Amino acid sequence: MKKRTIIDLFEESVEKYRDYTLLLEKIESTYVPTTYFQTKLIAEQFGAGLCSLGFHKNCHASVISEGRNWWIIGELGIFYAGGVNVPISIKIEESSDLLFRLIHAEVDTLLVSERQLKKIREVRDQLPLVKRIIVFDKLDRYQDGELFVDDVVELGKEYLRDNQESFRQIAKSIGNDDYATITYTSGTTADPKGVILSHRNYTANVEQALSIISIPPQKRMLIILPLDHCFAHVVGFYIMIATGSVVATVQAGKTGMDTLKNIPININEVKPHILLSVPALAKSFRKSIENSLKAKGKTAENLFKFALKVAYTYNKEGFNRGSGLSILLFPLVRLFDKILFSKVKGAMGGELEFFVGGGALLDIEMQKFYYALGIPMFQGYGLSEATPVISTNTPAKHKLGSSGILIKPMELKIVDSDGKILSYGQSGEIVIKGENVMAGYWKNEKSTSETIIDGWLHTGDLGYMDIDGFLYVLGRFKSLLIGSDGEKYSPEGIEETILGNSSIIQQIMLYNNQSPYTIAVLSADKSKFKGRELVEAVFNELNKYKGKGEYAGMFPERWLPSTFIIADEPFTEQNRMINSTMKMVRSKVEQAYSERIKYAYTPEGKDIYNKYNINQ
Repeated sequence: MKKRTIIDLFEESVEKYRDYTLLLEKIESTYVPTTYFQTKLIAEQFGAGLCSLGFHKNCHASVISEGRNWWIIGELGIFYAGGVNVPISIKIEESSDLLFRLIHAEVDTLLVSERQLKKIREVRDQLPLVKRIIVFDKLDRYQDGELFVDDVVELGKEYLRDNQESFRQIAKSIGNDDYATITYTSGTTADPKGVILSHRNYTANVEQALSIISIPPQKRMLIILPLDHCFAHVVGFYIMIATGSVVATVQAGKTGMDTLKNIPININEVKPHILLSVPALAKSFRKSIENSLKAKGKTAENLFKFALKVAYTYNKEGFNRGSGLSILLFPLVRLFDKILFSKVKGAMGGELEFFVGGGALLDIEMQKFYYALGIPMFQGYGLSEATPVISTNTPAKHKLGSSGILIKPMELKIVDSDGKILSYGQSGEIVIKGENVMAGYWKNEKSTSETIIDGWLHTGDLGYMDIDGFLYVLGRFKSLLIGSDGEKYSPEGIEETILGNSSIIQQIMLYNNQSPYTIAVLSADKSKFKGRELVEAVFNELNKYKGKGEYAGMFPERWLPSTFIIADEPFTEQNRMINSTMKMVRSKVEQAYSERIKYAYTPEGKDIYNKYNINQ
């Protein structure tokens, strides 16, 4: 097998596209370009600076920053120095969550932005392994062990004067199986799992994705998603680097809300050809489009709704667009595109060709909406353990409602709970085999052996293949919660802990299926309390895991229930909510309480003292 590491992939592109723009970052009021060659030069100098500080092959560094040039250059520099990156989400605020990752992954070097430095300083004394903290921003004062990134680059320039050849040998010595990143994904207990991705995992997944989608050089990508996201890593920048394209980042604001406000401004400045999206983002863009139309009055709003209806009828599922009698609608579709949809497209920079959708499932209606606007959201499917791309719809081959065609080469089978292979149209667990399958979970052989069996990665997701080779992902084969941003979390550990610590809550099922927050369906001991008192008692039990509660920090708060449903009766074998082995049957609980689950996502239902709960 040919050696192809991330550095090999990057240097191939530098050779081909030397003076093309690779990075675009907004500095003060304008986007400033950095070429492929300039990026390589700075990444090498930074990597050499790390070596001069005692960082060496197989050392672990961690990038904790908003999206910017230094995120990407920093990771490349880590690789040039032979190290492993442990990217950390900036969303992680709980110190216990942050500490677990940094300690568990044995990180000795941190690369942080000024905004993220505060949380590191708060726990610095609990990180004995950390030897150096490199700050991306110029500060008036640095604490012990902190260095400004430009100073590290200067150290690198000096180091290269005497050690250029030995330094370059480090990158050449990296093999396909050497680890590139350890990305933490939420596990089945309080502790997250570190997904180990090798250099070949990444380069193989880039090759696999490019086997089904073509991106010409100099296409512009604006990365809106956090760069620690595996999807952003591979599709956002490594695929773009491999094709000689441009990677732009959103200007970070002083707060997360400021950054969100910068997105539409930056879209119009960069004029991207491609955007990455997750369902939460797709919904947000749509809401903003619909609100701007409402502001123009009832006539404009009704015309837009009619235009959408016509486009939906004509477009169908994309692959069968304009077939049959719907061809008669073509003149009308062209007209609406000219007078309405092109204006919406103009608000997205005017040059957007398509979105690539990942993360959780994007419903077919949402896909039809963007397809009608002329900026299709080509839904894909993947997970961190698969580096992450498994399938995607493409401009050349797509079927709305599906998760697309499979990347090549890769094997996929759909199996039932006994491991029996199912045929077309039959739903079961999605299981894959290929060079994109992770190396395993960091320091977690048990989970690795349960997830990768005979080289096959068991995704835990439910789906089926149709006769045309399109994959449909239906949700969870196992009991994973899926947040609105596509992040997945297994609830069993939380449920078991809550039950073990409570005398009031007797059974509990957490629920989140691409929703803004998690809810709980639970049965409680009604012999002790009734009505409002029962609701308050349950609330107090759940609150022990939040804020300053006695069990706070055990679990990320975003996966704890924001509200709850008190069940009418216990889950039993008789009502089929418990099976013969006394395990909860989640689908039956969801089915029985489907109306109340919907209600829990309304303002009235989110209130724990709602009419259903207080009548228990």
